[in-house]
Amino acid sequence: MADKFILHMLSPLKHASPFDAHMALDAGYDAVLPYTEVTLEDVTPLVQDAIFSRPPKAGVRTGIFFGGKDALLALDMMEAAKKAMVPPFAASLFADPAGSFTTAAAMLARIEALLATHFQRTFQGTKVAVFGATGVVGFAASVIAALEGAEVRMVGHDGLTRVARAAAEISQRFGVAVEPADGSDETRKTALVAEAEVVMCAGKAGVRILSAAQLAAAQNLLVAADVNAVPPSGIEGVDVMADGSPLGFGQALGLGALAIGRTKYQVESGLFRQMIAAEKPVQFDFRDAFALARRLVAEEKAAADKGKAGS
Repeated sequence: MADKFILHMLSPLKHASPFDAHMALDAGYDAVLPYTEVTLEDVTPLVQDAIFSRPPKAGVRTGIFFGGKDALLALDMMEAAKKAMVPPFAASLFADPAGSFTTAAAMLARIEALLATHFQRTFQGTKVAVFGATGVVGFAASVIAALEGAEVRMVGHDGLTRVARAAAEISQRFGVAVEPADGSDETRKTALVAEAEVVMCAGKAGVRILSAAQLAAAQNLLVAADVNAVPPSGIEGVDVMADGSPLGFGQALGLGALAIGRTKYQVESGLFRQMIAAEKPVQFDFRDAFALARRLVAEEKAAADKGKAGS
């Protein structure tokens, strides 16, 4: 009998994510085993217990997933897991805390496609404002955008203290500069939106962050993206189904949560399937998620273009 595909889900929270468990099982894992309230110090013994229980050839059929709601802790756990490997014993690794890496990757890939198609632009030099930047999705989106050459402002709803700390962590860990910004009142938010070419909202579900009037006053705005699918939307006027829909002023386009979510689902499922199909253990984080999201969005566009040409 062939060795089963087993995924160990490590989370520092009280509960593991049912969403991620379903995604892994539907992607083809035979079993998903959750571990909760896991600390960074727990990672090494858990990983080594997993890899030593199977022959080295079964390492590729052993996956370890890092969840929770802290992007940096998930990355630290993944790094600890890498160091815990004892060749030839190993396992595949995948970090996606609160779905943030795959969600941010999907949002950035879809924004990038809109910039290229409608404005002949890339992220290079584009002025980006990320609202909800201290959350896991906003943090990951800020990192990806900065790595792609965007001029990123991370906006803190509660002032500068927390967002400045997050910006410093990004600079230290990833070698890119992002600017912290105070978005603690409507006047400050309006000023930040007015200077942005791309606005991303990644705040708490069901919380309105930006009004239609704030967006309408932004003369340079190209794309406004919102990951919140729970009413009210994070950005007034951006429908959850929007996929490059005109916002009704200037040249601005909207990108809604369900359009982003469709790609996010494909990316997370796709990375799980890549783990299962791999011939040797693999390691995935937000960079791999973005690479896959880019490819999926490009394939989607190519198929749409082919369909238009054939009609």
